[in-house]
Amino acid sequence: MDRPLGSVIQGSLSKGLEVRLHADVSVEDMRVGKFLVVRGVRSHFFCMLTDVSLGTSSSRILSNPPNPEDDFLLAVLAGSSTYGTIELSPMLMLTAEREKSQVIFDLNSNNNNNGKNGKSAAAEKFASFQPQTSADIELLPVKTIPSHFSQVFDAKETDFRAVFGWEDDPTRRNFAIGKPIDMDVDVCLNLDRFVERSNGVFGKSGTGKSFLTRLLLSGIIRKQAAVNLIFDMHSEYGWEAVSEGKQFSTVKGLRQLFPGQIQIYSLDPESTKRRGVRDAQDLFLSFDQIEVEDIALVQRDLNLSEASIENAIILRNELGSGWINKLLDMTNEDIQMFCEEKRGNKSSIMALQRKLERLNDLKYIRTRCQKNYVTEVLQCLDAGKNVVIEFGSHSDMLSYMLAANVITRRIHQAYVRKAEKFLQSKNPCDRPQPLVITIEEAHRFLDPAIVRSTIFGTIAREMRKYFVTLLIVDQRPSGIDAEVMSQVGTRITALLNDDKDIDAIFTGVSGGQSLRSVLAKLDSKQQALVLGHAVPMPVVVQTRPYDEKFYQEIGDIDWQQMPDEDVFAESEAAKMDLGF
Repeated sequence: MDRPLGSVIQGSLSKGLEVRLHADVSVEDMRVGKFLVVRGVRSHFFCMLTDVSLGTSSSRILSNPPNPEDDFLLAVLAGSSTYGTIELSPMLMLTAEREKSQVIFDLNSNNNNNGKNGKSAAAEKFASFQPQTSADIELLPVKTIPSHFSQVFDAKETDFRAVFGWEDDPTRRNFAIGKPIDMDVDVCLNLDRFVERSNGVFGKSGTGKSFLTRLLLSGIIRKQAAVNLIFDMHSEYGWEAVSEGKQFSTVKGLRQLFPGQIQIYSLDPESTKRRGVRDAQDLFLSFDQIEVEDIALVQRDLNLSEASIENAIILRNELGSGWINKLLDMTNEDIQMFCEEKRGNKSSIMALQRKLERLNDLKYIRTRCQKNYVTEVLQCLDAGKNVVIEFGSHSDMLSYMLAANVITRRIHQAYVRKAEKFLQSKNPCDRPQPLVITIEEAHRFLDPAIVRSTIFGTIAREMRKYFVTLLIVDQRPSGIDAEVMSQVGTRITALLNDDKDIDAIFTGVSGGQSLRSVLAKLDSKQQALVLGHAVPMPVVVQTRPYDEKFYQEIGDIDWQQMPDEDVFAESEAAKMDLGF
């Protein structure tokens, strides 16, 4: 028999519920972020615990508190004169379609005919309903509140399954991201809903954002919810990464978990080889592929003025796609002649020429490339292979932002063409496979000052119009444009301390104020607040460990049991099939 924790004594729809704990329930067992169920007469209300407080029936007790060693007096006061209260924020109401009508009918008739006993029997019948599949469950937004003295209970495994589903549900692509506080039951994301919109992983440095991101990417790959393009700024996702802790150890990357489904491209082949990564492809970009919009994105990193950007547009319009190569080859006399003929500004163009010389220092930049490497990446994605682009020693923001923007712009253009073809033909064979693009340090791409000119801002605002979404990984969500944050569908947030960052997380979230205290009380490791489009209600989870058990549960077992020589032989054969 479930033991009730307390009774609803007051509250409102807008401010939440106040619950007085029963005498036998310790206030110390109540933790912010806990998942509780209020059993009303007609509905179950799934709630999050947002605050804990102490109450007394008389101020005289506070002015003359009992001796801490007087156990008898403390026991007499407990529960009646002194008590604990908790604040609950209702998130969902549960109705069960198969039983709902009959339960309410029985409830009304028994209440009229049999009085209190009949009411309890009907309520018990509703409480005992067990959904067999996700199709049996109807989760509704909260538009009312339970009556006075409704009982509050700890959530059970069946409650979690009713709200968050289960990983082996045949009707949905669910992925267990972790477990709730103090419970051994999975909390699942609906991956089909997850990839419908752009999403974010947030948290201050050292809270495990990269581990969370690897978990999510592993789930998407295993369930084949989408194909992934990952810009791996610190070389953490492709092959292996250093695990945090006192002793040095490494964890597997996506290539080791899914050898047949991951292709690594490297912008710094020497660094990739030094790290022992096998079977990685080189990737180079040429000046011919860089557009003015790409230069504008790194304007601050190159210290370019607005006048230089305006003159870059003039150069592009007059000289065509090879304008950078032609500019770098110009002498002072050539620039002077160009300015006289085309009304350019000589000093601005000379400054642009001087500062674009810095791009020659990037190892992945070539004057011209014999083949189009971005087209190779797109062929991989079209074939259903996930692509990780490693930056190696290119850890500066100029290298990262330029390459990510150039590659993403071309791939987005290809997806727009494919989406338009599908909309015209209506042929399911023409439907593009959803693409999720993962970027780190996202606030640099989505800053309010430049977000309108970046391809990432465009993708975030489009939602899933062209089957392309973002997975944003960032420690400074306050640096991201507010309009973009409002479009982020699912937010998985580890500990944040800065008030501006916390405010940014709840941009566009109704009832976000009540969740602020929950976010501020998270542990610094392996805890996260999950809210948004892919989960029915906000929930705090102890994130799934990224360890050997996880490798066995999520990884490509058939590939893991093969010798390395066979694995890489298969990879070579796959590349031949793609025409590499």
